[in-house]
Amino acid sequence: MPNNIVLMKTTTIHVLSKLLNISPSTVSRALNDHVNIAPATKARVLEAAKKLNYEPNLFAVGLRQNNSREIAIIAPSLSGFFYDSFISAAEAEAKKLGYSLVILLSGDDPEIERQNLKTCKQRRVSGVMLCVTSKTIQEEYLQNFSEYDIPILFFDKVLEMLGATKACVDDERAAILVAESLLKHNKKKILSIFGDIRFSISQKRLSAYQQVFAYAGESQSIVIEHAQSASESCDLVLAGLSRNTKPDAIFCMSDEILTGAMKAIQILGLKIPNDVGVIAISNGFFPKLYHPEITYAETSGYGLGVLALKGLIGLINKTDSSRTYIQESKLIEGHSL
Repeated sequence: MPNNIVLMKTTTIHVLSKLLNISPSTVSRALNDHVNIAPATKARVLEAAKKLNYEPNLFAVGLRQNNSREIAIIAPSLSGFFYDSFISAAEAEAKKLGYSLVILLSGDDPEIERQNLKTCKQRRVSGVMLCVTSKTIQEEYLQNFSEYDIPILFFDKVLEMLGATKACVDDERAAILVAESLLKHNKKKILSIFGDIRFSISQKRLSAYQQVFAYAGESQSIVIEHAQSASESCDLVLAGLSRNTKPDAIFCMSDEILTGAMKAIQILGLKIPNDVGVIAISNGFFPKLYHPEITYAETSGYGLGVLALKGLIGLINKTDSSRTYIQESKLIEGHSL
């Protein structure tokens, strides 16, 4: 091949074919390290591709193979360190396997979620990881998505759908760790704020949490509330701390609920843990922003991202069947109880 190559704006397989006077199919097989291509031919093709800065047209490859090697992550928002760390982990693992990520946000709107899934079909993504909105119900468009031969894995907030593949933190264990810590610190009047009861994440955590206190057989006053946002959590805590029978501890089921609770405590000028104790289930970022640091049961977004990506790749490659992947939880002691 001549050394005085003039770089073209776009180098394609057909450009390399014409330059080297070999067929496009031979160029393609050489670029893909096909065993039936002679080493000398392969070397010529690779040298030309390098000098001409050839990059494969992944979109065209995706159309031919009906597989874009893209993985879509659909989440309600990116507000919160949990989703950031989840995406970072999934992206790092995807890159190792030659996949790229497409991030789509629903804004916690089921209609936008529906449109995002439509976009995934149009792009021929290899697979989808979906954290459903707080308003998503078990709708037909989710149940029938598998008809398009695009595997879907639900993560974090999931629906209890028959045959669905899910990746969740160990919700029961996290709630058990919190309840045991409250018992250990002899808390008697506990305001417990959980998320939307329609989600399995809330159901599992609530059930495990209540079972610990029922088994202990002690005389706690456990008030159960539900919040779908930080502002709702703030209002619940303001109301709870304004009653004559104030709680001596507040349990927050998520980081979003924790931020609302802490705002209420700051509005009232209360001190932690002297005036009220606080414990949460968290990814670990927000509890460390406060002084004293908040005790929490860790639910790692990064760990869940690694686990979810592994599960989705198993579905894409058809090496794994539908199942639930669980990321373990552990208690991180602060000084808030």
